[in-house]
Amino acid sequence: MAVEAMADPAFECALRALRHRDRAMLEIEEHLRARGFSDDDRAQAIETLRRTGLVDDERFAQARASSLAGRGAGNVLIRARLAEAGVAHELVEQALGAVEPELTRARRIVVDRGASPKTARYLYGKGFSEDVVRAVIARGDVNALG
Repeated sequence: MAVEAMADPAFECALRALRHRDRAMLEIEEHLRARGFSDDDRAQAIETLRRTGLVDDERFAQARASSLAGRGAGNVLIRARLAEAGVAHELVEQALGAVEPELTRARRIVVDRGASPKTARYLYGKGFSEDVVRAVIARGDVNALG
């Protein structure tokens, strides 16, 4: 089977797509569809990748969530990026549970940037929830959050 898979153009195309970064199954599916592979060829290539462990949505979700959290992203942004990649909701929530808490990440940003309306806008833009932003920025004047 391994020799057959290596001669399979859809499988080879999928491997090239994985060469630079891990991808979710839906991303591989879309990559192969965009290159004109049939439904059967795509399904067979993805099944081979899944069976051999080369594509694993759980691993992808954990790594992507960790990477985004490490770059200062909030949970809203992480959820959105993983959903865009086609990761199942339960895997998204599992990945979020494994990263540093959102409140801790937001506090670190506030320590670096200061508690100001500008920082609040920055946090919103990075996908932090309103509750978290209020918790780390609020100084008694809710309207100051702008």
